[in-house]
Amino acid sequence: MEKKKKFRLFDAILGTVCLTLVCESVMPTAAIGNTQYFWWILLLIGFCLPYGMITAELGTTYPSEGGMYEWVKRAFGPKWAGRVAWNYWVNFPLWISSLAVAVTDIVAGMFNLELSIWALLLIQLGYVWLVTFLSTKRIGESKGVVNIGTAFKVFLLLGIGLLGVYTVMKTGNSANPITSFKDLLPDLSLNIDTGLPFISIILFNFMGFEVVGTWVDDMDDPKKQIPKALIFGGLLMAIFYILPATGFNIALDPEVVAEMDPENVVEVLTSLFTSAGIGAGLMNTLVIICGFMFIYTFIANIASWSFGVNEVAKYAADDGSLPKGFSRVNEEGVPARAAVINGVVASIICIGGIIASAISEDFSASFSLFFCLSWITLLVGYIPMFLAFLKLRKTDPNAERPYKVPGGKVMIKIAAIVPFVILIAGVLFTLFGDFTLEYLMDNIPLLIGVVISFILEEIFVARIKKK
Repeated sequence: MEKKKKFRLFDAILGTVCLTLVCESVMPTAAIGNTQYFWWILLLIGFCLPYGMITAELGTTYPSEGGMYEWVKRAFGPKWAGRVAWNYWVNFPLWISSLAVAVTDIVAGMFNLELSIWALLLIQLGYVWLVTFLSTKRIGESKGVVNIGTAFKVFLLLGIGLLGVYTVMKTGNSANPITSFKDLLPDLSLNIDTGLPFISIILFNFMGFEVVGTWVDDMDDPKKQIPKALIFGGLLMAIFYILPATGFNIALDPEVVAEMDPENVVEVLTSLFTSAGIGAGLMNTLVIICGFMFIYTFIANIASWSFGVNEVAKYAADDGSLPKGFSRVNEEGVPARAAVINGVVASIICIGGIIASAISEDFSASFSLFFCLSWITLLVGYIPMFLAFLKLRKTDPNAERPYKVPGGKVMIKIAAIVPFVILIAGVLFTLFGDFTLEYLMDNIPLLIGVVISFILEEIFVARIKKK
């Protein structure tokens, strides 16, 4: 029998960075402007730090391929675990679909093409089934894809940050100057462009630490490797997010920054290279190279997330919380049937998005819808985990905890309650960022998607027998 490839600490750190470092969400974050630094610092301390410590304790105390599902089940029973499993799973094919749309936008921009419906279908479905194939491999087998993807992310994001600094040094001017401390203060309104709704974007950037806990079978010493991977990976992730956001912020005109979305990668890169004084010939070459690197990071994102998501889906299916189809594994012990189900669902979403976009003649709207729905369902799935942490500390105090969140009872409650409240706020501000009629009308497709997901979730949960 072939020996299973092991995940070293170095691989685990790179895997953690690849999980949490999502290139497609750096640009919307940069659109917040100078107030982003306040939110980064606040959410790093108030959310990322306690979230990382809590997942490190739960992942080493209850190492399980079920991950977050198993933790919530231990604390609150199978029905709440079923809700976690549903939201944790359903975000994944939605995310795959959104990245498939972004890939077509990048390809069209790189080569200045207007893609036909058949070309959109070919590229999007090609991306979906490429990442589906990679999802049928163990993380140890796919670590080359993950590590190269991480290297590309670091290169792109550091390069963007340094290019912004170079532009300012060359011109002596910042596109978004900080003239006083007031420029750094946050907008606490519900303004969709600059206010509280942006919290959920930064929260999405932090997600993924708990997936590391599902790699236990591929690690030599998971009890030591998991906490170290989370700590070092988290620090690197923060640096690699803030630096490129700064580069965008100081090099590009505020109007360009305000319109930044992943589907506008080519336009943003072109603006950034132009601001740096790079000639047209070299700029076109650099845009194509960077465009392909962005696409590769989209592949690596799914490869690094897939094993954790599919293992949780399989675990939940074995436990009766999801359909039995998710349980099937291949010769390598990977839940390949779950990967195929993801591919089928993502394909249906992509086809539906293309048809709807053709009717509305707006082929970029589907990315925002799929991406927003993906991150909302993901955030909802995390909410019970923090309360489960508190419950398990109380009901299972004698469990061996190789890593333990430091602090007394008061600090432990603060460490769990603060990120719990922040998550709820992020979801609500995304759905109801502005109570004007115009905003609510624009948000109807997203609200309908959330309601449909909730109904399907409760249908599955109703089938779960209390054990």
